[in-house]
Parts: sequence; C-alpha cells; structure tokens
Amino acid sequence: MTQNIYDNDAFFTAYSQLPRSVGGLDSAPEWPALRAMLPDLQGKSVLDLGCGYGWFCRWAAEQGAQRVLGVDVSEKMLAQANAMGTHASVGYARLDLEQLALPPASHDLVYSSLAFHYIEDFAALLAAIREGLKPGGKLVFSIEHPIFMAPRQPGWLTDGQGRKTWPVDSYQRQGARVSDWLAPGVIKQHRTLGTTINALLQAGFQLEHVEEWGPSDEQVAQQPALAEERERPMLLLVGCGRP
Repeated sequence: MTQNIYDNDAFFTAYSQLPRSVGGLDSAPEWPALRAMLPDLQGKSVLDLGCGYGWFCRWAAEQGAQRVLGVDVSEKMLAQANAMGTHASVGYARLDLEQLALPPASHDLVYSSLAFHYIEDFAALLAAIREGLKPGGKLVFSIEHPIFMAPRQPGWLTDGQGRKTWPVDSYQRQGARVSDWLAPGVIKQHRTLGTTINALLQAGFQLEHVEEWGPSDEQVAQQPALAEERERPMLLLVGCGRP
C-alpha cells in the first residue's frame, strides 16, 4: 500500500500552507505548461489520480468535462476537496494507486500531478491506466524530476567560480528515498529518467511531449525565488496517448 503520509496531522498542516494548496492551479508555476498539454475536455470522461484538494477536478468540470472522478489515498485530502465545493459532474473516491483497477476503455483523459513518484510498482499502475483509457485517450502527468529527488545533503554546493551547483547522489540507485519533507520519514520512489520513459513505452503508450520544466523569464521576474529552479530541473512533465 502507498504510504499515506498526507493523513499525518503534521504533514497535512504543513501541506495546507503551501502556495499551491492555498491558491490552487494558478499558484503552481508549472500549471501553464501542463495545461498546454491537455486535450479539449468538452464532453469527456476525466480521471485525476492523486487529486488532493480537487483543484484540477473542478477546473476540468468548468472546461465542460462530462464526468470527472478524483481519487486519492488520503481521507484528509478528500474531505478538503468535498469541503471546497461540489459540482454535478465531479465525484471523489478513496483509492490506493498501488491497487488501481479501472473499467476497460472508460476514460478519455487520465491526469496526475505530483503523485506518481510515491508509487513503487509503476509498471502495474501504467498497465491499469492504459486499460482504463479509451483508444486515442491521453495520459498527462507531472512528477518530481529524478535529478531533483536525488540530491546529496545538505543541498547546494559551490563550484570553483562561486556558482551554486546541485549535486546528485547515487542517481543510478533506484528505489525508495526517505526524506524529511514537511514531516519526518516521507517515502518517495526514485526512478531514472530513462526508466520512467521506457516504462511508458513498454506499457504501450505513445510519447507526445516530455518537458524538464523550468520557469520562464516572466515567472522569475514575478517570483524571484523561482530563479533557483533554473539550476536543475525540479519537475518532469509527460504527455502521451493510448493508440
């Protein structure tokens, strides 16, 4: 079973104070890039894996999606999603993505934001998603970039010219990585970029867009703290289709 760290009181309290938790999609700097990868949702069936507060679910409904299902392993997340407003076409369910099973050809889009890096059996998850997508359906997701997930502590180093560098610790050693992010003992699964891409290809997906996301000049001008994200890729955005 996926570690349910989001139901940890200390973690959930800290998570609720993050800008993207307070401001939703527009407070996530990678959202414009993800949004550009999405198909037209009018009349479509949408599944959000790791839906959290339901920000994307509500947005998809506003774009005309006929049916939107948001799933999450966290009771606290789902309670918050329901408390933030209902929509006739949106529903929520508590599910562990490690045990995901979907009706065949039931969704036009499967979307996920920053959830798949918690999943140990990525191949099984992708097989379930492919089974649940209609022919021509899309999978669009974001994860922590594997370079971002594998830094050596304490973090930034300085090269011989005084520039900050981002060291990578045991990048080729794949598997669980434990960190103290918002709470002690958070477990994430480190996979190399190659492993992630090959898993998608082996599952039968056609890659359509891969982006090692970084902020634009305009975003850095508006939020100078984002300049740090240009030193190494923080996020990996992937769009692919089921033939």
